[in-house]
Amino acid sequence: MNKTELILLFHKELRQEAKIQGFKRETTEHVVRHVSQFSERGFISTSNVNEDNAREIIRQELDYFKQLKQGFEWKVYSYDKPEHLKEILREEGFTIGDPEALMVMEIGDHEHLLLNGATQDVVEITDEQGIKDIIELEHTIWNESLVELGERLWRDKQNNPESLYLYGIYENEKLVSAAWMYLEENSSFVSLWGGSTLPEYRGKGYYSKLLAVRAQKAIEKGRPFLTVDASPMSRPILEKHGFQCLAFSYECQSPVL
Repeated sequence: MNKTELILLFHKELRQEAKIQGFKRETTEHVVRHVSQFSERGFISTSNVNEDNAREIIRQELDYFKQLKQGFEWKVYSYDKPEHLKEILREEGFTIGDPEALMVMEIGDHEHLLLNGATQDVVEITDEQGIKDIIELEHTIWNESLVELGERLWRDKQNNPESLYLYGIYENEKLVSAAWMYLEENSSFVSLWGGSTLPEYRGKGYYSKLLAVRAQKAIEKGRPFLTVDASPMSRPILEKHGFQCLAFSYECQSPVL
């Protein structure tokens, strides 16, 4: 598939039609919103607004989530209209995150790059302690409270174990690198998350090994595409393995409601 076709498929399956565990999907004329069923932050996955109505719709969504007493994220991609949507959101009080590269790969075109890597030291994580290890690792790297993420991962793994797979690499019984993947419902895509390694253990190919084992699982499950929102550090590694950048995404966090 060419770049335009991939963007259209991604937009349809993961922005317009996606159903996310733990969230109630709601559609209006102008947005697709996902309301948390567990007192977490909700999000808007896509919108259909223009120069004339953007501010009105944004304020309506702020009021809607305020009534729910729930903060939310408005995910903006660089191909969204109007072109300065994220600037309008900023003016309405949203905090705009740093850009991340939307990376997509069709596995069948690059199987040899991902499946030849040795992954015998990668372990699948299925228990609560393993997920706590992941959260401790992520906290160490990012210095952020990620309790909510840990609760969501453990809840999703219990409620729908075939939709979430988590992997890690241990050295001397210490988790030093970890990543996970979601098999999106009714979708061609597998979404990749994490891929974090403690600084002193980088340069050993752990990121690539975690990428390979997730590609293997995606093939096993019949999913042809991998997708990830990549940081500047991860993007070159992903490009080396055959991912292409389709667009850039921005996490736009609502003000305190």
